[in-house]
Amino acid sequence: MKNYFFLAFLILTLSCKNLPSESQKSVAQVPVTVIDFREFKVLDSKYIDNDAFWAPFNKDLKDFSEEIYTSLKPLILEQNIPTLQKNIAEGKLTYEKLVLFYLYRIRKFDRENHLSLNAVMALNPNVVKEARKKDKQPKPSNEFTIFGMPILLKDNINAAGMPTTAGAVALQQNSADDAFIVKQLKNKGALILGKANLSEWAYFFCGDCPSGYSAMGGQTLNPYGRRIFDTGGSSSGSGVAVAANFCVAAVGSETSGSILSPSSQNSVVGLKPTVGLLSRTGIIPISSTLDTAGPITKNVVDNAIMLDAMIGYDAEDKASIKSEGTSYSNLDKTFLKGKRFGIFKGLMEDSLYVEAISKLKNEGAEIIEIEQQQIDLPGFIRLLNLDMKKDLPEYLHKHANASIAIKSVEDVMEFNRKDSLRRAPYGQALFQGIMADKGSLEDLERIKDTLSKNGKLFFEAPMKMHNLDGIVSINNFHAGYAAVAKYPALTVPMGYQMDGKPRGLTFIAKPFQEQSLLHWAYAYEKASNKRIMPKNYE
Repeated sequence: MKNYFFLAFLILTLSCKNLPSESQKSVAQVPVTVIDFREFKVLDSKYIDNDAFWAPFNKDLKDFSEEIYTSLKPLILEQNIPTLQKNIAEGKLTYEKLVLFYLYRIRKFDRENHLSLNAVMALNPNVVKEARKKDKQPKPSNEFTIFGMPILLKDNINAAGMPTTAGAVALQQNSADDAFIVKQLKNKGALILGKANLSEWAYFFCGDCPSGYSAMGGQTLNPYGRRIFDTGGSSSGSGVAVAANFCVAAVGSETSGSILSPSSQNSVVGLKPTVGLLSRTGIIPISSTLDTAGPITKNVVDNAIMLDAMIGYDAEDKASIKSEGTSYSNLDKTFLKGKRFGIFKGLMEDSLYVEAISKLKNEGAEIIEIEQQQIDLPGFIRLLNLDMKKDLPEYLHKHANASIAIKSVEDVMEFNRKDSLRRAPYGQALFQGIMADKGSLEDLERIKDTLSKNGKLFFEAPMKMHNLDGIVSINNFHAGYAAVAKYPALTVPMGYQMDGKPRGLTFIAKPFQEQSLLHWAYAYEKASNKRIMPKNYE
């Protein structure tokens, strides 16, 4: 989620500021990751014991040499799920070797060295054994399956065998049963590799902290510009881990921008689905009104496979809907032909955006320039305040284990005050705002209604006027409007600025049109092919 002290300003005024204006080159030629510019109060976790972190895997990794790792790189790095499954079916690879490859990369790149990214907070101690079992089972009948694929989960998503902390020390011992979407993944045969770092409490905790920081996980860093570029948040570790090839795919969550932001800033594909398409049961909440989980992947095909694996009706989630799932086998590069997209005039100074729009036109899309409407989102912060005040205690009551003493936002604040330099070095300003907000349930419903109307008006007015299929934006620039309107959005790599900073092209559609988003993004991805691996993590 964006830093909410600045959210209202950003979502209403961000247009032409800080936009690149010259032709831009690929990040592969920009060695920015060797220079440190940004300083952080805290870089590494004070709570992760590296020896204990790797103890369950030392025996298995002992014989996994650099030579073996190097030989597997062409079979695994940057490959999509169908290709990985094909390599396994042909005997070139096994699920066990796939897991060991990612474990080796995480140990090689993620912590306690000059390339560390602090993206992974915890590992499933049984994942190698689980992979061996997959190797003994019948191989899947088709290549478009999550079976045997190692997946990382944002650490606000419950997974048995690992704590779920939201990055907070107060939840360090929070062992809980699988979230609904984790059960869905496991039922389809996915391997849960571990937990990804995040902006603490999904970036609704400290008012002036960098995205990607949590007390439990430390400061997540961007592989395209370590200590230079922002990671985006709050699904920071999920975006970074996918970009750095620490897993096949990851699951993030979004209230407003928390998937779109880290995906675009780390040159990966991120989908924020319509609220209700994926269950939220077993996910530490900010807002039951806006929260949703979503897939983060290196390519669009994998995103569709991940989404399909997680879809399912959950009677425990009042927003959950029954869905037939997504179709990933018929993705076609002609899906842009004849589609009508609205683009923002105020973004046309961004040369990458202009290039992307030109590519859409070349693929047969019709482009209509629209003016960004000046529509406010009054009470946005209060919606999050009032929702979290009631939603967090409900989660703790239903899911937290008996050892967790905290029961409310106030309890978390009191816990942190006892060791604030380690537990809350950037303060607790947003939690203080939650406690100061004395709004009633009637206030909450009124705010919800106003935000929903305004968000829908922002998109529906131009879409109706110009008969548009969708809106095309950049990064998470219009995530706030999409959140309150309940519009799904998908970002796909758009290229890199001259300094190597990634940018994402973001498609926005009407509710429950995820299939269309995947089709458009797939066609654009095939036509543009913009993703490049981060230079120092090849």
